[in-house]
Amino acid sequence: MTDLKTTVSEENTLSAKGYKLNKFIGEGAYAKVYLTEYTAREDSNKVTLACKIIETSKAPKDFVLKFLPREIDVLIRLNHPHLIHVHSIFQRKTKYYIFMRYSENGDLLGYVLKNGCVSENQSRVWLRQLALGLQYLHELEITHRDIKCENVLLTANFNVKLSDFGFARFCIDEEDQPILSETYCGSMSYAAPEILRGKPYLPKPTDLWSLGVVLFVMLNKSMPFDDTRMRKLYEQQMGKKYRFRSRVATVLSLECKALVKHLLEPDPGLRHSATQILNSDWIAMDSRLTTLNAKENIENLLIGRVK
Repeated sequence: MTDLKTTVSEENTLSAKGYKLNKFIGEGAYAKVYLTEYTAREDSNKVTLACKIIETSKAPKDFVLKFLPREIDVLIRLNHPHLIHVHSIFQRKTKYYIFMRYSENGDLLGYVLKNGCVSENQSRVWLRQLALGLQYLHELEITHRDIKCENVLLTANFNVKLSDFGFARFCIDEEDQPILSETYCGSMSYAAPEILRGKPYLPKPTDLWSLGVVLFVMLNKSMPFDDTRMRKLYEQQMGKKYRFRSRVATVLSLECKALVKHLLEPDPGLRHSATQILNSDWIAMDSRLTTLNAKENIENLLIGRVK
């Protein structure tokens, strides 16, 4: 267990901005996450947030000079109900503080491990929410590149939000030309075959492959492919050799299985886009999911970012 250690000057800096770090709740390669209390000066109401503290003095130069600036540049542009909401970002000496909404019900992996397979109806709701968030990202020419169950957070109302933009990047250059990715990003078990191939790839379709793996895990409580060896994983991906558990396969709709097939498509040119997910027969099976609420209207959200 990591203790909450802050210097007096650090506590004073945070306190002056209305923040108080209360409890350590997790960590990544170069960051620690704390449960945080925020009180606005003009308001006595307290808000619970998560604070990601990145210590740049302990991180590789490549991360500090390339990935961290990208992550911050992406985060300050985002405004979508199914992407994690960033409250504020500031830097103090060698540390970056990223305050964001706290997700009361943990992540999707923890939920599946605790509760088992997610029902088809609930999976439909959550996949639609993730597809809306991804559609918004891709419309902004941003790709996530690390979609996995651990990065899908559950709110108090059990809505999902995509989080952790540490590998995110822009998909076009200053002349609006597509930029191929060359970095091996994310977890191997969620990586698309074109990433495993080790050659430059278009990043947007890889997000959809990873989303397909997330959907499969929700429905099946297991990974679609054997990831113990990369070569075997790649061969299974290319051969479409995934199978639902027998008790799951007998109850899933044909429309659901078809969407999984379109997402776990080894040819990135044939793989479904986020928009195709939202227009799929599977989503249409629940008429409530075929219309956007005010918060989900992508056109208004994008216009808001331009302003």
